[in-house]
Amino acid sequence: MASECSIPVIDLQDFPNQSSKLIAACEQWGCFRLLNYNQVLPSTLMSEMKAVVRLLLDLPEEIKRRNIDVIAGGGYVAPSPKNPLYEALGLHDMTSHQGVDDFCSQLDASPHQRETIMKYAEAVHALIVEIGKKLAESLGAKSEYIEFEKWTCRARINKYHFTPESVGTIGGPMHTDSGFLTILQDDEDVGGLEVMNQSGDFVPVDPWPGTLLVNLGDMATVWTNGRFCNVKHRVQCKEASTRVSIASFLLGPDEILEPLPELVDDDHPRVFVPTTYEDYRKLRFSTKLHAGEALALLHPPNSVK
Repeated sequence: MASECSIPVIDLQDFPNQSSKLIAACEQWGCFRLLNYNQVLPSTLMSEMKAVVRLLLDLPEEIKRRNIDVIAGGGYVAPSPKNPLYEALGLHDMTSHQGVDDFCSQLDASPHQRETIMKYAEAVHALIVEIGKKLAESLGAKSEYIEFEKWTCRARINKYHFTPESVGTIGGPMHTDSGFLTILQDDEDVGGLEVMNQSGDFVPVDPWPGTLLVNLGDMATVWTNGRFCNVKHRVQCKEASTRVSIASFLLGPDEILEPLPELVDDDHPRVFVPTTYEDYRKLRFSTKLHAGEALALLHPPNSVK
């Protein structure tokens, strides 16, 4: 199904054979399709979670507005004049049983819904940590010293209300993810997601059931000293239908993140100053630079880029 012009495909059960292909995908695209992850995240659980998500997004607005969060924009996002086709719910900390429980309580989730969300959060977190370790090992870094399991992990449940009038318009503006790594369980039937290739052209990410899309964000570019690409992406309205997706974000450590020492030497000087994810997130919001441009503000003084 993949061609030279399409997004790379990585088989999670074929490592270390896939290591060089994984690195090439991260350097050239900043994203890849993931296959054979069902031992960690079963397809039945993915289907159950998508059914739960659709019900939650169909709740009355007064209930969805209870989904508040500790950071601006982290909870419920209602359709707005600027982005009338989009709404979303936010889960602040997928790694915390209390955090997941609070999310469920805000939305009056049933016992079955609560159990599904809890299982999904645990499985996705385990998968996202495994992918992080595969990235580290493929780069020659010692993954056992990188505590991915302690990094903050959030989720966002997205709904796009595409109408006949909106076909051909932008449903979600171009951006990069500010964090390290994103796992996207996309809509199985309704397309619209597009990623930018190295030529600056947008490539459609068509529905492909049984796969996940993995995107690299700005923190992955910092972590690899500029080696990995932070993929720009957007959502186009392709058809008059409702599109639902679940994005899970591995953001970064609570403490300082800086380039891997294995990727810094005389031939590859340090490209970015150390930062924390939270400081960088605030920098993006304060500068309104949401497509990776804020990374330029992390270059060391007198560096040449």
